[in-house]
Amino acid sequence: MSGDPGPNTELEQAVELLVRQVGHWQPPRWSALAADGNVSRADLVHKLVQEVANLAADAEGQPRRTVPRLDNDLALPDQLRVVAADLVAAAPAPEALARAAAEVTATRTAL
Repeated sequence: MSGDPGPNTELEQAVELLVRQVGHWQPPRWSALAADGNVSRADLVHKLVQEVANLAADAEGQPRRTVPRLDNDLALPDQLRVVAADLVAAAPAPEALARAAAEVTATRTAL
């Protein structure tokens, strides 16, 4: 073993970093535009939540379902934690976990 963290550890670490970054945000910060200026930060994080949920559904062999966009953006970090835990629990191929970790990291950078 090389001692490198496994993909699920990478995903868990990436999610934790993003949650630490945004977990204290209030509504005005969520509604501000993301770094690319095309969508709000909240919309960007919700898109990430949906992407991770899609990976989890694929890994479970289930149909993809739309993740509800809740009225309160403060719920987004919890939604991300839940869908990431669902993905890890589905025991997908390592590539799916690595892709999810990369998506989380890219979103964190774009915020």
